[in-house]
Amino acid sequence: MKVQKIATLKRTMALGALVAASAGAPSGLRAQSAQERRPVKHLVTPVVPELARKLNLTGTVRVEITIAPDGSVKRTRVLGGHPVLAVEAEHAAQKSTFEAGPRETTETIDFKF
Repeated sequence: MKVQKIATLKRTMALGALVAASAGAPSGLRAQSAQERRPVKHLVTPVVPELARKLNLTGTVRVEITIAPDGSVKRTRVLGGHPVLAVEAEHAAQKSTFEAGPRETTETIDFKF
């Protein structure tokens, strides 16, 4: 019983460290209000990988995207989710398009599998 409590405590501490590490946004990113969100032109649906299907993996993958002024996706970065699902979620985010805007923006998309 005590071993389980220690394992749970270790997982909680590791999760807390991850949350603390991700709390500080890189200096080049700006916080956006809801009014600054870019409308989606075409959001690509990720393909469920065969391995994920065999293992019955489900969940949500959060991807941060940097959108160029012309609406194309410049960069992507996986913020969380199962690695098997994250690869396809990142590919889908890279293929998505958004409305043109006056400047480069950064947003977060949640892909549910």
